[in-house]
Amino acid sequence: MSNADEELAKDLGPLAALTIGVGTMIGAGIFVLPGEAAAEAGPAVALSFIAGGVISMFTAMSASELGTAMPKAGGSYYYVNHALGPLFGSIAGMGNWMGLAFASAFYTIGFGDYLATFVPLPSFEIAALVVTQSQVGALLAGGTFVAVNYVGAKETGRLQNAIVLMLVAILTVFSILGFLQADLSTLQPFFPDETGGAAGILPGTALVFVSFLGFAKITTVAEEIKNPGRNLPLAVIGSVAIVTTMYAIIMVMLMGVVNWDLLGPANTDTPVLDVAEIAFGAFGFGAVGVAILTFAGLLATASSANASILASSRINFAMGRDKLMSPWLNDIHDRFATPYRSIAVTGGFILAFILIGDIKVLAKAGSVLHLIVYGLLNVALIVMRQADTPEYEPEFTVPLYPIVPILGAVTSFGLIAFMKPIEIGLAVGFVVFGFIWYVLYARTRTAKQGILSEYVLSRRDRMPDPAVSAAQTVKPDGGEYTVMVPLANPEHETDLITLASAIAKARGGTVEAVHIETVPDQTSLQYGAEHLEEIDAGSQELLDQAREDAETFGVEIETSTIVSHESFEEIFDAARDHRADLVVMGWGEDSHGSPGRAESTLDDVTQDPPCDFLVLRDRGFYPGHILLPTAGGPDSELSAEIAKLLWAEYDSDVTVLHVGDDQSEAETFVRSWAEGHDLADAELIGTTGDVETAIEDAARGCSMVILGATERGLLERLVSGSVVMDVVDDVACSVLLAEKARDRSLWERLFG
Repeated sequence: MSNADEELAKDLGPLAALTIGVGTMIGAGIFVLPGEAAAEAGPAVALSFIAGGVISMFTAMSASELGTAMPKAGGSYYYVNHALGPLFGSIAGMGNWMGLAFASAFYTIGFGDYLATFVPLPSFEIAALVVTQSQVGALLAGGTFVAVNYVGAKETGRLQNAIVLMLVAILTVFSILGFLQADLSTLQPFFPDETGGAAGILPGTALVFVSFLGFAKITTVAEEIKNPGRNLPLAVIGSVAIVTTMYAIIMVMLMGVVNWDLLGPANTDTPVLDVAEIAFGAFGFGAVGVAILTFAGLLATASSANASILASSRINFAMGRDKLMSPWLNDIHDRFATPYRSIAVTGGFILAFILIGDIKVLAKAGSVLHLIVYGLLNVALIVMRQADTPEYEPEFTVPLYPIVPILGAVTSFGLIAFMKPIEIGLAVGFVVFGFIWYVLYARTRTAKQGILSEYVLSRRDRMPDPAVSAAQTVKPDGGEYTVMVPLANPEHETDLITLASAIAKARGGTVEAVHIETVPDQTSLQYGAEHLEEIDAGSQELLDQAREDAETFGVEIETSTIVSHESFEEIFDAARDHRADLVVMGWGEDSHGSPGRAESTLDDVTQDPPCDFLVLRDRGFYPGHILLPTAGGPDSELSAEIAKLLWAEYDSDVTVLHVGDDQSEAETFVRSWAEGHDLADAELIGTTGDVETAIEDAARGCSMVILGATERGLLERLVSGSVVMDVVDDVACSVLLAEKARDRSLWERLFG
């Protein structure tokens, strides 16, 4: 049981979000890869970086649109899971998570290499495992970065800001001094025969693409970014543009100072430091320049490791929230508002990978996994656009749709062909593992289907048979039945929770009690959340009581408070967000604006209920004798289901009533309907006359009436009123209105 369903704190400003991307990308491309990249593509390596930036830009724009529509922790994993379903979500989540964890270990080992040049560190053996000085430094750095992330995103953002700003300043000075010593004639020939000419550009891009993984990390913390509609696209697209420009300029400068064939790994392990010695040495302080660039290497590897740890832990957290991982990972720290268990587990993996030592191949395999995820992300954008779901309302939209996401998918998948076979093989291994994990673990636990599968299955008659068969095959069959209870009035809390708990217990499900606290439009939601105790001191007490009531049934319950400018409308949004199967709520003072239905008048015209609804007019909850009027239809089917559950739980007496125009037909109908709904043993009444009067007469000996919401249309109900509304007001016992979730056309909504 948990009461930690709060949203992550929005602590990251635009600069912090931008530096997460820049800080991650700027490290490997400049301080680790220039020599190997020069050997691969020669002076044209600058074009390799530009090509990587262009490929990244396509995906960055797609990620920005998806991020502004769905600013959720998990980023690209969440978008793939939501759009393509939990099978692809498992593959994307596992690949992203493990890829980032390997990258984090790779960066911290790089940090350890630089640290060992400054500080004498010990080395030792554990059994047959030799722990080098670099690994000791990496373990110290990794433990520190994990601790910083554990404490909170605000501290992480501040640290990242300082690291990246200092790093950019050092590299700017280095570039200026380097160009003063550069001879651009050393770039000739631009496409040397030794590297295969211009054909070496894309293999070079495949090598350096690991340098472009940072922009997607921004989307993994989208839930923590202030004003994500504006700041997320600026950070994602801006980071790609900034880093691509820096890479191209610095690569040209490096090879203008030292000939490209002298920068390769055959001649030097530290090409950046060799160039720094020349660039700074021309002004009489070469040793100082080398020290400064060594310090910059420390900053670069630190920023890359720090940002990767931040992003990888959020993916783990998001998968736990979607039940693709253990829900144990889903807890938010009471003090720090971080997914502390997720961070701790991810940190444990990173420290273990550091001890393994040589993970360079695995880190590059991680870049293949990222390319797979980027390709799927672009496909996810196309699915969301084509499905045209009502909740998909991005504040930023991709220009030149669908050209951009198509190019993003094609170039991401296509670049994989230029990777080495061992790296592709390891990545395929992770994909297979993600598939097996979904089949053996996640499929029986998650209930989220995915927009693509829903789109295909809802159009069976218009879709190719293989597509329908595939969607049906991978469809999740798990997930607990969830009963959501919006709470407002303490006087009716016990009865609502009792009803919800009885239903959840019968279906092996859980209860989610939600208190929606409304604030005026003039009050920001952030202020309302921070001053909740001042606005409503009884909120927590109400939820605590709900928890106690549910526990008497042995039913698991989760509680949360939602601060909103809306009251009733927020119930619909919460039901969608919580993926509720049933909502049990009280009957409001104004009947919600539309007699006899769960939704308001406006909602009745614009949308269908997101799940089944039960609305209780509470006059004391005692289901000892239940009256079940029926005229057929889906709402009466839900009424029958609830009546049977209460009958089994409370050993109730049930009376089924049908009012028709002919006595014989009425008796035949009620008998046939009861048999079809496993209620043949109930008392059956078929009669004629006025429907309202018949219900009121039959209800006099009953303790509860369960009534299907009227099938009459909105316009007819507004003109002539509703029998349902009259019955609710006139009978003495409690009334439970049942409305079944279903798709209706606009004509059906208006005219029944």
